[in-house]
Amino acid sequence: MASDIVVHGRPGTGLGAARHAVDAALAVFTTVDATCSRFRPDSPLVHMNTRPDRWHVVPAPLYRALREAHRAYERTKGRFDPRILQDLEDLGYDRSLPFEEGPVRTRGPGGLRSGRRPPGKWRPRFRGGPRPQVHPGGAPIDLGGIGKGLAVRWAAEELDGVLGSYLIDAGGDCLCRGPGTTGRAWRVGVEDPRGGDGPLAVLELADLACATSSVRLRRWTAGGRAVHHLIDPRTGRPGGHGLLSVTVVDPDPAEAEVLSKSLFLAGGAMVGTEARRRNVAASWVTVDGTMSESPRIAPYVLWRSA
Repeated sequence: MASDIVVHGRPGTGLGAARHAVDAALAVFTTVDATCSRFRPDSPLVHMNTRPDRWHVVPAPLYRALREAHRAYERTKGRFDPRILQDLEDLGYDRSLPFEEGPVRTRGPGGLRSGRRPPGKWRPRFRGGPRPQVHPGGAPIDLGGIGKGLAVRWAAEELDGVLGSYLIDAGGDCLCRGPGTTGRAWRVGVEDPRGGDGPLAVLELADLACATSSVRLRRWTAGGRAVHHLIDPRTGRPGGHGLLSVTVVDPDPAEAEVLSKSLFLAGGAMVGTEARRRNVAASWVTVDGTMSESPRIAPYVLWRSA
């Protein structure tokens, strides 16, 4: 997942049980990455994507992730759509590039496709049971827009009832349970997408998650144009004109991740209207460095930069 995974917590029971729970929580990320990554040639997702027009027996984590991705697709009315794999690969994002080292310049194999049509309604099919099966619906899938949030959610299931309070930090996708180390809510910084040393704001969160969609790292050039990984599924092109990042607070980490991406795609002109209409706790940073927020997030903001 190209992220460091860190768990901070206080044992609610014995120290041995707490260590076992943390190990189990971290193992969730390994499992999700092994089964749901498009960058691992041997992953079940990659195997499924070779024939998206047929039924596949898949591991339970991939089955659950695909069902959750379809629910997110329906909730957002298609603003979140994992059928963007071909668009990402056409732009050159066909391998795990070293984005963590800073902006990357590479040439996409096909550049920005012209005449690309909207994908139509996504209709995957599912068969549960001991050997779950999925029919992807005819198009290859990228779970990068929800996979980390789901891993955080499922890792929390290993910690609940064992740790008295904890924070899971998965590269900026966070889930906070109970009071933090100060006895108050956990404090989470909102990074500066321009690369500044300090946060733009500090949030206080208890029993809440937050996720940020940003173009600070995953951006490069393709066909002579600046592009990034946050693709508008309606056009197949990078979306979010006028924005650098969107941060969302929500009780569920997967929902926070989906909402941050769907709000980002609204673009700088409409993100505020969309956040208020959907009653989402969100903040966002525009290309000129201005940070704005919806009324819903105000109670969680401890500090804002000048």
